[in-house]
Amino acid sequence: MHAAKRPFAAKTWAFGLLIAAAPMAPGTAVAADAPAKAAPAKAAAYKAPRNAFGQPDLSGAWSNATLTPMMRPAKFGTRSVMTPDEIHAAEEAAEVEVEEGNAETDPNADAEHRQKFSNLKPEYAAAGGDTGGYDRGWLDPGSSVMRVNGEARTSLITTPNGQPPARKPGAPPAPRFGGGMGSFDSYEARSLGERCIMSFGRNAGPPMLPNGFYNNNYQFVQTADAFVINVEMIHDTRIVRLNARHRTDGVRSYMGDSIGWWEGDTLVVETTNFLPNQQWMGSWENLKVTERFTRVGDKRVRYAFQAEDPTIWEKPWGGEYEFYALNGRVYEYACHEGNYALPGILAGARAQEEEARKAAAAAPAPAPTKAGAKAGGGAQ
Repeated sequence: MHAAKRPFAAKTWAFGLLIAAAPMAPGTAVAADAPAKAAPAKAAAYKAPRNAFGQPDLSGAWSNATLTPMMRPAKFGTRSVMTPDEIHAAEEAAEVEVEEGNAETDPNADAEHRQKFSNLKPEYAAAGGDTGGYDRGWLDPGSSVMRVNGEARTSLITTPNGQPPARKPGAPPAPRFGGGMGSFDSYEARSLGERCIMSFGRNAGPPMLPNGFYNNNYQFVQTADAFVINVEMIHDTRIVRLNARHRTDGVRSYMGDSIGWWEGDTLVVETTNFLPNQQWMGSWENLKVTERFTRVGDKRVRYAFQAEDPTIWEKPWGGEYEFYALNGRVYEYACHEGNYALPGILAGARAQEEEARKAAAAAPAPAPTKAGAKAGGGAQ
């Protein structure tokens, strides 16, 4: 699909993701009569290798695991780039987590160990004794902050405050599907991740985002007419049809309907037709996500996304990061919907309901109230 047919790509994209050029540092102003100096030679722009189809080669195994969160912590304010000291502190803390989380512990001292490990990060405490709440060896959230064009970012979202924009007044409420934790009526009320249908995070997307715990790996495969994204978590595969049109039959699918085209060395992917249980920030029915993949180095792929929904937000918005090459390959994550945990959860809930029913049946009948007794006597 030719870029000229899609004017939004040049207009709306710029507004959501471009980051203003950094101002000159104080004291660097040049006097009007200063002698002109030769401009420093610019490094040659990276030229992505071509594959057998003549496309920029994006194929390979990649990861987006990072210490940088999707939303910017309040302490950074409107600052999109970390200082060297902040980078050092964040990455050193990650090293400490690995050391303490992998320390030898008494297997019988579960509560004590859990408390010790939970002190490291709030999300570990939230996980309790479940995956993510015990030995660090089970986790791979990344060990470095995210660099984009060499800048250490404070968030993946690139809005001025690093947060999603406010919803428009009168915007439809976010859909609610299934109860997740605490809901035991049916397997359909459990999360897609627990049912091994889709990742529990936003790994598959779009937009594709690290989940902060583990399995943030991908494999990109290219053909003449498709770009295929194999997602480690939970073995999801998204097929982007190149130079195609969106389906018009009203059918919606997991990960939406993705089509793509090349704009120079950048692969542009547009996705619509999302399912309600894969809503993004409360948007699904009219959601459109535009992603851009650009090879920017031998071991780096720039990824940028823009989300737009005129019924939810006043204007498009998004974020960016860089995939980095894996030193290895992506193996199957053998999650399956027949996982014994799910029938165990539901069977446990049925057993509790049966116990409650028996307890209610065995309980003595409540004594009649004075009003009830009078009403009963009048009926005889």
